[in-house]
Amino acid sequence: MNTPSRVAATLSLAVLLGGGGYWAGTNNLGARLGLNVFEPALATPKASVATPTGAIIYYRHPDGQPQFSATPKNAADGRPFIAVRESEDVSFSDAAAKPDKTADVAKTGAKLADRKILYYRNPMGLSDTSKVPKKDSMGMDYIPVFDDDQGDASIVKVSPGKLQRTGVKTAIAEMASISRRIQVPGTVTLDERLVSIISMRTDSFVDDVADVTTGGRIRKGDKLFRFYSREIATAASEYAAGRGDVRINGNAGSALRLKNLGVPQEVIDTIADSRQVPTSITYVAPRDGIVLERMATTGMMAKPGDVLFRIADISNVWVMADVPEYDLASVKSGAEVNVTIRSLPGRMFKGVVDLIYSEVDMQTRTTKVRIELPNPDGVLLSNMYADVEIEAGAPNPVVAVPSSAVVDTGDRQVVFIDKGDGKFEPKDVKLGVRGENQTEIAEGVVAGDRVVVAANFLLDAESNLNSALSAMTSEEAKP
Repeated sequence: MNTPSRVAATLSLAVLLGGGGYWAGTNNLGARLGLNVFEPALATPKASVATPTGAIIYYRHPDGQPQFSATPKNAADGRPFIAVRESEDVSFSDAAAKPDKTADVAKTGAKLADRKILYYRNPMGLSDTSKVPKKDSMGMDYIPVFDDDQGDASIVKVSPGKLQRTGVKTAIAEMASISRRIQVPGTVTLDERLVSIISMRTDSFVDDVADVTTGGRIRKGDKLFRFYSREIATAASEYAAGRGDVRINGNAGSALRLKNLGVPQEVIDTIADSRQVPTSITYVAPRDGIVLERMATTGMMAKPGDVLFRIADISNVWVMADVPEYDLASVKSGAEVNVTIRSLPGRMFKGVVDLIYSEVDMQTRTTKVRIELPNPDGVLLSNMYADVEIEAGAPNPVVAVPSSAVVDTGDRQVVFIDKGDGKFEPKDVKLGVRGENQTEIAEGVVAGDRVVVAANFLLDAESNLNSALSAMTSEEAKP
């Protein structure tokens, strides 16, 4: 069969099939044979698609590609991204259980509508304000200030979420005894009440001096030197010449004269018993101690008042501590003191504050505090350096808060009180004794108040800003 014949046959077959199909359709041949020959493969849905509802949560690519945007955007070919509303997003919860966010938004909007916005303030705490919503240079929204926020401008309101993020912590003000330790330097000195000076009250010749040198330790009653005095010998002769009953009753003046001339009582008793005047008199040590100074030499002529020996009892010593002027109010007489000596590591000496001197040094702005220390073994020596730790504070219970609760600006001291529901009120307070971890509140806070102990500087900045804005006039607040 040639080509024209094949073309003619094909056309004839197409016409025949088309005509047969038309005849079958018009005579409902498919229904008679039980066939659904006209059911289309892609049928139009019998029910119309529900209209998307809810807020727009993001935008997707018009061709279904995995490209999304939080804001309106165009594809590469210029077609806009398709908005996806809340009802179109995937949800794993039952539709009946889904909260009606539209209703909540409506309620919130109604509440906000009842509040009057006075102005908008800078979110970074700057002084500029705006009467309409706006953004700052970093894209942050200005914060609205409502009319009911101006009741007490100093009170700070913090949302629960922000409260957790900023790390605000609170504690309870309580009655407590506040104590702390003042650490200051000191120096060991001699107890001036235990220093003895040996001198003659009349012209005397020193016949002999004992083997006692400066720095040596002596005991009470040890021999120091022997001396001869003409005036003492004359008085002793008069006393020895009297009869016993006269010496006891009527010749008391001679014994008193010897005592006034510095003759020891032991020597006077010896003269009374032996009725003899010794050629020279022995002078003995009046106390235990250390020889600080020896001026006596054999054969010397001692004038009245000349110092021959200086002896110090070191069984008890003083420590002179330099306490700064601002700590003086915390130091009391009788307070316990711990003293460590730099040249005696590992040892601690306990004493008490004996005296607070009534003068402040003009150069160092410190005051001398005298501490009395027992020194039975004599290891504490004069002029040793010491580290002094004084127990200071209020002995009776007072209203106390953690020291971190006090915001000290220099001009005033502030404590923030937690009023509940995220509200914090600043209170000006008067401080008392400052301890290691606690501070006495003399006025402004009572026991039981909950005070802020962390992130209170942030609250203080917010409170100052609120106060500054509330102090502005209406014209100043609205640009």
